[in-house]
Amino acid sequence: MRIKQISVSGLFGIFNHVIPLNMSDRITIIHAPNGFGKTIILKMLNGLFNSKHSIFWTIPFNNFRVDFNDNSSLAIKKESEDSNGVNKKDKITFTFQQSQSKPIIFTPIKVKDNIRPDINFPMNIFDDIIPGLDRVALQRWLYTPTDEILSLEEVIERFEDVLPSKFRLLGSEPEWLTEVRNSIHVRIIESQRLFNTSSQRHPRYFESPLPMSATVSEYSSEIAGIIKAKLTEYGTTSQALDRTFPARLVEQKTAPDLVDDQLRLQLDELEKKRSRLIEVGLLDKDKSSDFQIQPQTIDESTKNILSVYIEDVKKKLSVFDEIASKIDLLREIINKKFEYSCKEINFSKEKGFIFTTKHDKKILSPTDLSSGEQHELVLLYELLFKVEPNSLVLIDEPEISLHLGWQVQFLKDLQEITKLANIDILMTTHSPDIIQDRWDLTVELKGVSS
Repeated sequence: MRIKQISVSGLFGIFNHVIPLNMSDRITIIHAPNGFGKTIILKMLNGLFNSKHSIFWTIPFNNFRVDFNDNSSLAIKKESEDSNGVNKKDKITFTFQQSQSKPIIFTPIKVKDNIRPDINFPMNIFDDIIPGLDRVALQRWLYTPTDEILSLEEVIERFEDVLPSKFRLLGSEPEWLTEVRNSIHVRIIESQRLFNTSSQRHPRYFESPLPMSATVSEYSSEIAGIIKAKLTEYGTTSQALDRTFPARLVEQKTAPDLVDDQLRLQLDELEKKRSRLIEVGLLDKDKSSDFQIQPQTIDESTKNILSVYIEDVKKKLSVFDEIASKIDLLREIINKKFEYSCKEINFSKEKGFIFTTKHDKKILSPTDLSSGEQHELVLLYELLFKVEPNSLVLIDEPEISLHLGWQVQFLKDLQEITKLANIDILMTTHSPDIIQDRWDLTVELKGVSS
């Protein structure tokens, strides 16, 4: 299931927006002046599908609706109702509609209106869930990364997606809403992405600030782990095939109907694939020489052996197909962009990212890159390695981290990534250099509704 259109009415009390997504090109660009709600729409979409519901209570709107490509829709309606004839309380209603079926409706009770923090809320619930959050009073917590003092309600609103369901703003949601939410993967890529909060529990609020780690360093370690996992899978596959090779060779009584040139061509293709895997850091050169077989003469017996051997090597190397394509594309894009600074990227199972200077081959740490280079690397890595296939990825103003030359190339790179990673993109921008000549991919948000 994919999202085909997003609409909101009464946003900030004045705007009505309809955003159809480009289903074939898989990239949709929202543009408008500041204040029209571009970023808020992305946050509302992310909030809906990632259980961050505070956005729907804090932002003024009337209706927010998502239409899917199977003709179903999920809508959120917000209205104010009298409470005891005096105070106004916001009421939110979720409605799911499938084709001609009867609508399914859920009206949650907001947690803050249904909980006595001093009685019902276990004060130690945050200890192992939210790093950097320390209780400093009965209903007050210090969040050390930002040095803020938060009330219980503020903690729930900010971190509701990681809390047990009974303490979230919506409380326990119905099964149908969970199923709809789980059928669509939405990931937002934040504009501030260079640093992550350490996952280790901060001991006490009055000690040193919660440690922050460079995202590029974390991703470098992560890709090293991914490569090691693929090498383990490759080793397991190789052992299984090698163990059964004699038996399968005996079972294949007649060789496939292939001429000598076809066998040599297949061997050449395997050697090229092996060389490519060495180049991107997935295979060691000295451990891969067993693939290099170029017989001068091929009789029927040799043909039979080679046909089984070739199929085995194809299966062994196919383990790397997906990761090799992603690393290859990331390497190609990054090396083009870093060409002006005479740097290049390679990969290894020990270190992950390996950066070197072209003139003297000096090895650089990922954190030696400029902030703009780190922004670009992190963004591309997230799109290729952190996003599930068929996800909708939300990117807010990517030009903030890109110089002009990279902005011009950004959309073309994005098109290559969407094809390989099988994802949809919804992004906002002010930059005509991002859009280039692809105004057919854009949706302009209009002014005040009439």
